[in-house]
Amino acid sequence: MCTKKLLFLWFCLCLIILCLHVTTAKEDEIVPSGTRHLLVKRAERQTFISTEFGQVSGASASDGNETFNVQFITLEPNSLFLPVMLHQDMVFYVHTGSGKLSYKDEHKRENVTLERGDVYRLESGTVFFIQSDLDPTRQKLRIYAIFGNVGEDLREPSEYGPYSSIRDLVLGFDEKVLKETFKVPDEVMEEIISGRKPEAIVHGLPSTKKTMQDKEIEFIESIFGSRSTFAIFETINKDKKKSNLFNIFHEKRDFENCNGWSTTVNQKKYSVLKNSRYGLFMVNLTHGGMMGPHWNPKATEIAIVLQGKGMVRVVCPNLPNQIHCKNERFEAEEGDVFVVPRFHPMAQMAFNNETFVFMGFSTSTKNNHPQYLAGKASVLRTLDKHILATSFGVNETTFDRLVNQQGESVILECTSTGTGQWPRMGKKNPEEVILTLSSKAWQTFP
Repeated sequence: MCTKKLLFLWFCLCLIILCLHVTTAKEDEIVPSGTRHLLVKRAERQTFISTEFGQVSGASASDGNETFNVQFITLEPNSLFLPVMLHQDMVFYVHTGSGKLSYKDEHKRENVTLERGDVYRLESGTVFFIQSDLDPTRQKLRIYAIFGNVGEDLREPSEYGPYSSIRDLVLGFDEKVLKETFKVPDEVMEEIISGRKPEAIVHGLPSTKKTMQDKEIEFIESIFGSRSTFAIFETINKDKKKSNLFNIFHEKRDFENCNGWSTTVNQKKYSVLKNSRYGLFMVNLTHGGMMGPHWNPKATEIAIVLQGKGMVRVVCPNLPNQIHCKNERFEAEEGDVFVVPRFHPMAQMAFNNETFVFMGFSTSTKNNHPQYLAGKASVLRTLDKHILATSFGVNETTFDRLVNQQGESVILECTSTGTGQWPRMGKKNPEEVILTLSSKAWQTFP
């Protein structure tokens, strides 16, 4: 009887240890290096700052080689994102609302008026803050940003984050150092050190007829208590020349037809992006429109869905060392982030019942020249037909029918189901046929 009890107790103990091991393994599970995380849903974003006046959230997506960190800055009308210093270059897009960006880098000090569609770049080491307008429509200022420097290893996000609070950087020194540095009376320094730390996003300054310069000095005084403490904010361009801004809606589109339009922003169009890590792009697909199957020879794309939803198909090109690479198909909707790695054939499709609009950042500011698989711009039409037919395992007549039927280019018409799902059994849609064949014949392409 005792033996049976001991065996039973031993069995229970083993079961408990096994359960603890499984639980610990799940909690401590490490995602292998090289694992891809191409889609990040809106609900998966991490919140960094949240106050009644605004929020900052972020999403990290990976192509298996690098992790890309995108931040979403949202300011309520008449709110302030307090001064920070950038650790990395910041390229951003203004999605909605309007406001003012004030910054100081090693070259200049500027005030920039922001509106929907604006693109801007701030270099690492820049000190900046943002104020949203008190818009009559009460529209929020929404900014989408990505961070990263050319030549740096971006496989892991910085442990310090992309920026630091100016207040924290200054008050990190002890009282004696601060007194000797700023030469202010003891009571001023004591008040600064003992002052309550404000939240990162606060209510904006009162609306007055004061100049922008007066507003900024008052703002700095409210934090640091001294007009002379930060003289960098007291210099301003007196000629008030127009800042070198680029607005994606004010420029001619790269391509447009009845199925949608697309445009890119690179250093040729916008000189501020020279020596930057990232360029930008925007795609607007109408009902049933499809960005034709293509791949990027020079850039990985990190996209954010601005409106509607659609299907994204990414094909694995069977490159060396792509252990975790596989063909993927997923639905992306407003607020989601998705990544398409360099050299991976892709297609983005809108459903019949809504548009699919997305913008994003590409890891190249130079001309990328996407390679399209179908239509007038097809790379398949430029290569030896006999050799290509052989690589596809078909005769030349069949290959001709595949390549020459499509008369459109870049953005195609591709009727989908209105429910958001492509047929998975029986018939295959045109993009799937082309993408599947291109995956098999990848070695043929230069």
